[in-house]
Parts: sequence; C-alpha cells; structure tokens
Amino acid sequence: MNPKVKENVKKRRKDDFVDDGRVIADMSIDGMPGTISRRRRKPPVPFGTVREEPEPVKLTWKERISAYGGAYAAYALFGLVMFGGLGLVIWLWLR
Repeated sequence: MNPKVKENVKKRRKDDFVDDGRVIADMSIDGMPGTISRRRRKPPVPFGTVREEPEPVKLTWKERISAYGGAYAAYALFGLVMFGGLGLVIWLWLR
C-alpha cells in the first residue's frame, strides 16, 4: 500500500473519535490517594456533542508583564524565606 494512503487512513481513524466523557469502568480503588481529593466531575454531555472550550484569556502587554513580575516576586520571596531560614538554622547550629 502507498505510504500516503496509509497516512490518510490513520488520520481519518483519529478524526472519527469523539470523547463524550462517560466512564465505562471505574478503575478507582477505595483507600488509594486519588480517591481522597477527588475533584467534582463535570456533568455528562449527551453522546455525539462536543464540549465547548472556554475562550483563552487575552492579556495586554502591561498585564502580562505584571503577571510575570508578580509570579517572580512570589518565587523570590519564597526562596528568600527558605534560604534565610536554612541560613538561620546553620548559624544557630554552628554557633
């Protein structure tokens, strides 16, 4: 068979699949860590319909810079507290 034909057949098979979110067999085990903090399930969608994805958030340049700056400041503060605490413990230990 021609390689291009095989590739087209594979693409068609992948495109036909529609995930409707139904659970055929629940594989969860009681007492395992995943069952303790279970997220709320989304309500089932009727078969054959496609779930609508939310629109991506569009940020302006200033908003994006502010978000990155805030995340960087939070990580820097966390690192400063952790390394400062570690330094304090080492200083008290070696004193």
